[in-house]
Amino acid sequence: MANGKKILIVQTAFIGDVILATPLAEAAQQKFPGSHIDFMAIPAAANLLEKNPFVHRVLIFDKRGNQRGLTALWKMAARLQQEHYDLALVPHRSLRSALLVWLAKIPQRIGFDRSAGAWLFTKRVLYRQKHEVERNLDLLRALNGTISISSPKIIWDEKDTQIVDSFCGDNTIKGRWFCALAPGSVWATKRWPAERFAELARRLIAETGAQIYLIGGQSDAELCARLAREIGEACINTAGKLTLRQSAALLDRCQILVSNDSAPTHLGVATRCKVITIFGPTVPAFGFAPFGDGHVVIEKNLPCRPCSSHGSKQCPIGTHACMLEISVQEVFARVLALLNASSSPVQNKNLEVRR
Repeated sequence: MANGKKILIVQTAFIGDVILATPLAEAAQQKFPGSHIDFMAIPAAANLLEKNPFVHRVLIFDKRGNQRGLTALWKMAARLQQEHYDLALVPHRSLRSALLVWLAKIPQRIGFDRSAGAWLFTKRVLYRQKHEVERNLDLLRALNGTISISSPKIIWDEKDTQIVDSFCGDNTIKGRWFCALAPGSVWATKRWPAERFAELARRLIAETGAQIYLIGGQSDAELCARLAREIGEACINTAGKLTLRQSAALLDRCQILVSNDSAPTHLGVATRCKVITIFGPTVPAFGFAPFGDGHVVIEKNLPCRPCSSHGSKQCPIGTHACMLEISVQEVFARVLALLNASSSPVQNKNLEVRR
C-alpha cells in the first residue's frame, strides 16, 4: 500500500443501500490505487460484497441481532481501532455509524451533514437531492480531485451460475422472454397490489410467451408462493431459494424486471436487465430510482406524495391511491415497450398491446 490507504466504508442500512454504495468502493480504489478497502455491512448484505474486487474484506456488524447495544458497539470500535484505518467513509446517516468510527479513532472521518452524528466527523458533506450513487461519491469528492462514476456491481461465481442454471434450464428457447417480478417490500405501502403482479404475469405469459421468475428474500417467500399458484405454468418462484448474488445472476439473464421501490430494483441495475420500478409513497427525487440509462419509473403525480421517506405500514389518508391508480395495463404497456427495444435470447418479436 505504498500509494494507498487503509479505508473503511460503513453502510449498515438495508440491502439496496449497500448495492448503491458499491460504486463508492470502486471510486475509492481508483482515487487511492493499491488501497486496502474494508466494507462494513449487516449480515444480510454480506453475500453481495464477498466477490467484489474492490473490497478487500467484508466486516459484519449484526446491529439488530447479537451485536445490538452499547457494549457491542464499544467492542466493535475497539476492534476497528486495532486495524489502524486512515479514512472512514460513512454514507449511512445513523448516530451509531458516526459514533463507531469516532470511537475507533479513525483520523479522517467523512459523512453527511444530515447524519444524526454529523458532529463526530472530521469532514461533513452536504446531503444533496441527487441519486444515491452520486451522493455517496460526494464523500470522496470532499477530498478533491476527479471522481469517475460507475454503476453498482454485484459479482457472482461459477457455483452461483450453476445454481441459477438449475432454475433456468435452457434459456435459449426461440422467442421466449425472461421476465422477473419482485412483488415484495419491507413497507406495505410500497407494494403494488399482489393481484396486479399476478395479472401482469398472466398477460405476459399469454400474450408474449414469457417465462416468469418471482424473486425476493425469505420474507417474500409466502407472498411469492401464493402468486406462483395464482399465475400457474411458466412461472418459477425463487423467493427465499437464491442468495442475493444468485438472484443477480438470474436477473442478468432476464430482459425485464418489474419491481417496487425496494432492493430488487438495485439488484437489477447491477446486471444487464432493464428495470421498471413502481413508486408509490416515495419519489425518485429521494435518490433511489434505478440508476443508469434505459430503465423506467412508473408513478402518479398526487398531492399527497411523498408521504414518508421510506414508506409505512398503512396509507396515512387511507386511500393507497399512489399504487391503486397504477393499472396493470399501464405497466404491461411499459414492459412491452422495453421488450421491443430489447432482443430475446434468439430473436426479437414485434409485440403489440392488446387493449
